[in-house]
Amino acid sequence: MNASPARLKRLAVRDFRNLSRVELEPPSEGFVVIGENGQGKTNLLESIYYLQILRSARGARDQDLVRFGADGFHIAATVETFGAHDVGVGFERAGKRKRVRIDGVIPERMSQALGALPAVMFSPADVDLVIGPPNSRRRLLDIMLALTTRGYLEALQHYRAALARRNAALREAARSGRQSTSSVAVWEPALAQHGAVIWRERRAWVAQVENDVERLCTEIGESGRVRVAYASSIPLTDDPVAQLAVSLEAKRSSDLARGLTHAGPHRDDLNITLDGRDLRTFGSAGQQRTAAIALRMLEASTFRQRMGRAPVFLLDDPFAELDARRSSRILSLLERAGLGQTILAVPRETDIPRELTRLERLRVAGGEVSWFSSRELVG
Repeated sequence: MNASPARLKRLAVRDFRNLSRVELEPPSEGFVVIGENGQGKTNLLESIYYLQILRSARGARDQDLVRFGADGFHIAATVETFGAHDVGVGFERAGKRKRVRIDGVIPERMSQALGALPAVMFSPADVDLVIGPPNSRRRLLDIMLALTTRGYLEALQHYRAALARRNAALREAARSGRQSTSSVAVWEPALAQHGAVIWRERRAWVAQVENDVERLCTEIGESGRVRVAYASSIPLTDDPVAQLAVSLEAKRSSDLARGLTHAGPHRDDLNITLDGRDLRTFGSAGQQRTAAIALRMLEASTFRQRMGRAPVFLLDDPFAELDARRSSRILSLLERAGLGQTILAVPRETDIPRELTRLERLRVAGGEVSWFSSRELVG
């Protein structure tokens, strides 16, 4: 499929992290932002990614994204997907209120604005996809599938709501010493129904890409065999609704003792191995980063295939700690698949890969953003 690239045509940021006021009209190919650590280059990329999931790429609370001394933040953009659209999102610190507008209209549900700008963000922190806790890998799956798979977001929202209520019922039953577990069991049908949707879609995606993970790692330069498999808290079955219901009932007594639900897709994980051994434990830093980048590349591929558009690529110094050979192979693979608008953040001009030196450049210092002059570019 030839996926049309998504584009960020205009960006206006107010009081987001250390960015007080930013106005940009990015070139269609993208640009490079150059700045020392702590000056705001990652914050700029994060503000762009915010337009996709309406929350921080780094998991921060909205109130913690507001610039010190400001009352709130606002991000506005014109994006090109299938036609041009104006997107705006603002957050007020005082009332902890977030509002979103698409083409001037407030959507009935905020979830309708998710994915307004398809984007994939690569950064050194992605190594957590391999060595971090299971929730890092579940978050990758949930964001990607919520944006690309019909029914997944709704199932995820219903599942999380039922899970929170069952856990609350577990804690209340433990505190009160009640013998009856009916207040706990009442939430299990919803967990089974919606959890089965999550379970099926995650397993289907992993089955679809498991060979691609190995291929990409090999093409990047890994000599060992990298494999990925879905690790579930319930047995493989043709009827996950029934199996989830059985598992929830079987664990009800132990869940009461612990005050938490221990069966369901919220406990699942991705197992990533190198030559049959846990990559998290036995892989080198370079091998772990290679696998993490492969997962991000497959996320981008999923956007292209399921949404019919190449995402914006946000590259936050992604090749740090990788040798030049692997970095070049990664960029070649991205370009072969269809590298869309690319926004690269690096500390120094010398960190720009040869393949991306054509991009226009801007600098960020103390949260202030400015384009390089033509004299600087020539010099």
